Amino acid sequence: MTDPNIGRLLAKRYQLQKLIGTGAMGQVYCANDILLGGVPVAVKFLALSIQNKKIRVKERFETEAKTCALLGQKSIHIVRVMDYGVDEHDTPFYVMEYLQGENLNDAVRLQPVTLARFLSLARQICLGLQCAHQGILVDGAICPIIHRDIKPSNMLVVQDPSFGELVKVLDFGIAKLIQGDSNQTKYYLGTLAYSSPEQMEGNDIDPRSDIYSLGVMMFEMITGSMPFQANTESFGGWYKAHHFQIPRSFASTGTKLVIPKEVEDLVLSCLAKSPDDRPQTIGEILEAIVALEQKQSLVVVSNPSPPLPLLQEESINRSLTMGVPFLDRSFSDDPVFQPTAWPKNKPIADIVFPQPIRTKGEIISALWVMLPQQEIQKRLQGTRFNQFLFISTPHPMMLWITALYNAQHGVKWLAYYMDLKTRQGQEITRLLGESGSYRLLLFARESPECVCKTLLMAIAPLQRQQLQQWVMTSQNLVSVAEAQVSKSLLRQEFEKLKPQILAKLQPSGLDSVFNVTL
Repeated sequence: MTDPNIGRLLAKRYQLQKLIGTGAMGQVYCANDILLGGVPVAVKFLALSIQNKKIRVKERFETEAKTCALLGQKSIHIVRVMDYGVDEHDTPFYVMEYLQGENLNDAVRLQPVTLARFLSLARQICLGLQCAHQGILVDGAICPIIHRDIKPSNMLVVQDPSFGELVKVLDFGIAKLIQGDSNQTKYYLGTLAYSSPEQMEGNDIDPRSDIYSLGVMMFEMITGSMPFQANTESFGGWYKAHHFQIPRSFASTGTKLVIPKEVEDLVLSCLAKSPDDRPQTIGEILEAIVALEQKQSLVVVSNPSPPLPLLQEESINRSLTMGVPFLDRSFSDDPVFQPTAWPKNKPIADIVFPQPIRTKGEIISALWVMLPQQEIQKRLQGTRFNQFLFISTPHPMMLWITALYNAQHGVKWLAYYMDLKTRQGQEITRLLGESGSYRLLLFARESPECVCKTLLMAIAPLQRQQLQQWVMTSQNLVSVAEAQVSKSLLRQEFEKLKPQILAKLQPSGLDSVFNVTL
């Protein structure tokens, strides 16, 4: 039978292409975002209808959706929600980043689980849960989020060239939303094998319920078996298992992996029948995992970066076309040339603009930056980053991002919007692609008569190819709206990307504090 949703245009923007997942929470489709040039997104229709038109239900959905969207911006370990709404059939939907990966069960089967890999996967899942449990500021109030359906199929493992094996948690807030729409008392919605005793009773739950489900999942990850076995695959069978069965020992599962007693103790503590006997916060579990990693002489970073430069495109799909980020942790002056003075036709102000420089018969790409002297000094040691974003429609526009990060003083964002329908924009972009680098010229407002620092910024090889491709593409594109519209869309996407860029720049993913300078 043909799926009537295939080919459907949702919200005048998302062209549904194929069904990629289905379950108790709803159906997921791959779609093309035609507003942003047909880039892929994932659209999830919830198993919930607002047919009675009650404002209360719609408002609750919008609140939950807004919270989930903010969660994805705060943590790279939570799938990012980019849009949400209600279709013409009164069915709510989410629009999420489209990710190519495997759910946790498949990922574990495809690659053997070592102790190191188990600890890395568990830590990343905990980081996502911790972000949600700590809460998000929504409309002036802190809103903690309990997942309510922790299980392997809600954990997506993607291969990311910047982060390595990256885990993202799916479906935050959806279980609560669907459960809250039921007219039944003590309505149960979850996955029987992973539900906490209190969840199965229909009681009000707190983050410790997620901790129980996490314990079941961690047991399965490291042993390949479940800690409990129900007599029947029914609610009653699993109710008895979760309430009265003692979890199996790791040894009884027949696993050949040598598992330290501390790991078994941690997992079994999460499976305590009473919430009071479990770890009380995800933070406690994270501390234990980090200590175990250190004991095993593992590198403990939230988001490990590979050797530089990055040569592959990120597997995390965006709402835009973008190049590969380039990270460099060493700052040095560039002695190739020293421009003498700030251009006379530019104001003495905190501004950023591109202007090529001719030296020894060669034209060199350069990004000119004026900042207070103190601001420049703050970031002369640290990590630097560059990345380019491109949007083809409604008007071809590129965003040139440079970030200077210092652990003590945070990050300084340097961003410039390049109109790729102009001759200047095309020439500068082509030069960046051909040269594979640019000079960052830092001028102090207090002494504009000479350059303060000159830094060489490298561009990753694949990114160079994309820059040249974008120039060729833009020459043939027709602008269908003002350039400001594309600029606004790029600005929105940049704001969503900032937390993920910060995660790349930071030395550790645990409790880092940033002083972000915009």
